[in-house]
Amino acid sequence: VQLQASGGGLVQAGDSLRLSCTTSGRTFSRYAMGWFRQAPGKERDFVAAISRGGLSTYVVDLVKGRFTISSDNAKNTLYLQMNSLKPEDTAVYFCAAGSSAIGNYYTKKEEYDYWGQGTQVTVSS
Repeated sequence: VQLQASGGGLVQAGDSLRLSCTTSGRTFSRYAMGWFRQAPGKERDFVAAISRGGLSTYVVDLVKGRFTISSDNAKNTLYLQMNSLKPEDTAVYFCAAGSSAIGNYYTKKEEYDYWGQGTQVTVSS
């Protein structure tokens, strides 16, 4: 499984960004997908997940109401829509895929098998 994250950049607080993660074919029908982020000197933290098949989503409380995870099967692309960005959202964002049963999603990085290369998001105050 190949994952390619993109869409990061330098924005101001309050702005929006949409991250994309392009995948090899039929990834969403076989894998649960997730977004993580890692700030300098910190652990890689879970942000959002979507279940295999796309029926369920979960967003961590810290970004709930601001971030939305979605997928487009026709385009083999996973998205993370990020609104009302804050300086503390600054990090490298990674997409990941993990083998799962239909309907399951994961919140721990150990549960994911494949990772994209990351895209930098910087939010200035």
